[in-house]
Amino acid sequence: MPGALRRRNLIGLPALLALAGCGFTPLYGRRGDAPGPAEAGLGLTDVALIPERTGQLLRQDLQARFDHGNAPAAKRYQLVVSFSINSEGLGIAPDTTTTRVRFTGRAQWTLRRLDPTGATLVTGAARAVDSLNTFDQQYFAQDIESQTVERRIIREVASEITEQLALWFRKHPA
Repeated sequence: MPGALRRRNLIGLPALLALAGCGFTPLYGRRGDAPGPAEAGLGLTDVALIPERTGQLLRQDLQARFDHGNAPAAKRYQLVVSFSINSEGLGIAPDTTTTRVRFTGRAQWTLRRLDPTGATLVTGAARAVDSLNTFDQQYFAQDIESQTVERRIIREVASEITEQLALWFRKHPA
């Protein structure tokens, strides 16, 4: 049995060596002690205020993803985001009550220079969808579940925006 485990562990070794040989580097890879281009660019990005409670939560999530625990640096870029979450009833019971609700979060974002020109560098969009069942729930339980769905959507949108920006910074180092 131990020999079989060692052989199984060795199967992945050629794949790892092939990845290293082709120049693959992780998106958030570091260069020694210095952050890689994606991490450095994100660390230099300020997130502008986003209206409403869901916007505030999205901004907090983005800031946490951008500030990788590094010392605060002078920001060079500003990320401007417009964000909304909409809901629509999908399941309708014979008494016309909604039994399933789909939530869709949409964000349009723009990365600008934080200098007098305010030049737009790149724009993008992010979207996330989630849903919940509403039948036989008390109001309080349904409200808590709706907030949970909104938070999942916010995390997914923040993740998508961060990945898009990290890819851009990787191609255009700060």
